Amino acid sequence: MAITTVGALSARPYAAGDQDAVLALVEADRLPGQPEATPAMLAQALAGRSPVDGGWWAELDNVLTDVVHDQSGQVRGVVSYATRPGDGAGLILWLHTEEEDQAVAQALVGHALGRLGPRTVYAFEFACALTLGLEGLPVRNRPATRRALEAAGFTGHERWRYLHRPLDGPLPTVAYPVVDVRQCADPPGWQLHLRESDGTPVGEATIGRPRNRTGVLWCINIDPAHRGRGLGRLLLGQCLTRLAAEGAREVIAYVDDDAPPGDPEHDRTAANRLYDSMGFTELDRLWSFTRRP
Repeated sequence: MAITTVGALSARPYAAGDQDAVLALVEADRLPGQPEATPAMLAQALAGRSPVDGGWWAELDNVLTDVVHDQSGQVRGVVSYATRPGDGAGLILWLHTEEEDQAVAQALVGHALGRLGPRTVYAFEFACALTLGLEGLPVRNRPATRRALEAAGFTGHERWRYLHRPLDGPLPTVAYPVVDVRQCADPPGWQLHLRESDGTPVGEATIGRPRNRTGVLWCINIDPAHRGRGLGRLLLGQCLTRLAAEGAREVIAYVDDDAPPGDPEHDRTAANRLYDSMGFTELDRLWSFTRRP
């Protein structure tokens, strides 16, 4: 399984003794608002499970994780990959290198491609257990990994804005008369349903149960017929208030920002304005990648 295309790096399967080195690689790439990866989270990722996007993980077969090391045996990077029997595709699930080293990233990508064989391969398609819903590669913070993927023939596709807001200041206090709050299991958290006084649904949002005092705003939507009334601001304010009451001290949000031109149903211009006006800051853009054989 050795690879010799980049210096003296070699690849081998992940071993139990690699845990601390791999967790250190993951920690070095951690974005604000993301939890510190733990041995339990790593164990889930190695087993091919995730609390977010679990259904997509269930479609995979033969999830493998390998490390690359130098001549001294020091682990320099890690990559996890799998195949998907449903469409025959391969997937690079997660990848981390020491100090965001492009040469190591290229070695990892090349190794995974060699193991997966000639097929369509997707990279960073969905979240893994090492993150809190991070569906994609944060290209601003991981430029070398992006370049390594592109050098290997992958085409990138921008999918999400990654936003962050502290909850240490004043929060909105205006409550809408009719908001139903229900627990949900996937993702773990709550759904908030906004209704008119006659019961007509006008909007909904999904928020994630705080982990390490970080809450997640998964999605928010106002019915097109009821937009322009400030309901999005009211609903977002109640989401923030609920998360703070559940112990969150910060919140992250993902905004799908890949709608094609002229697609009003998926256009997120208004949503982006709403988040920006409510104190959210964009920290990165999340991309997925595709390579055809």
